[in-house]
Amino acid sequence: MPWQGIPDEQQPRFIQNASGRFESRFVALKVQKSPAIMLRGMEGATLGVWVAHGEGRAFFPESSILERVLEEGLAPVRFVDDEDRVTEAYPFNPNGSPRGIAGLTSPDGRHLVMMPHPERAFLKWQWGWMPGELQRGLEVSPWLKMFQNAREWCEGR
Repeated sequence: MPWQGIPDEQQPRFIQNASGRFESRFVALKVQKSPAIMLRGMEGATLGVWVAHGEGRAFFPESSILERVLEEGLAPVRFVDDEDRVTEAYPFNPNGSPRGIAGLTSPDGRHLVMMPHPERAFLKWQWGWMPGELQRGLEVSPWLKMFQNAREWCEGR
């Protein structure tokens, strides 16, 4: 991942958090424009989500691969701060991932890996905090769209 032909020693991967600790907290992610099937229609949204892991830091042994991932839009979710800016700053980015990367997708959009846990935030009551406009305007969390997208893609195959 993110594409075939990368030697194992150069493959991007998730490694131990920069803090050296298990991190469990509610953070904000910004959904980027990408080919990720599960994130279709969510581009530009900033959403709260839980992280709960000790090994969530995106690691790129080759900087050229990191640059290509960014150029091709293969980093579909990124940690943001309270000003909605992509960040590497702790605790907004609890892993220490470069460029705030919280997940990767394949160029065809069929494969998505991410360390935050949207499955723990698809109902409104699961959120640690939610802006008032979302509380009043939605029955469920915006993360539910991710799972609906997957179902629709599978049904269309």
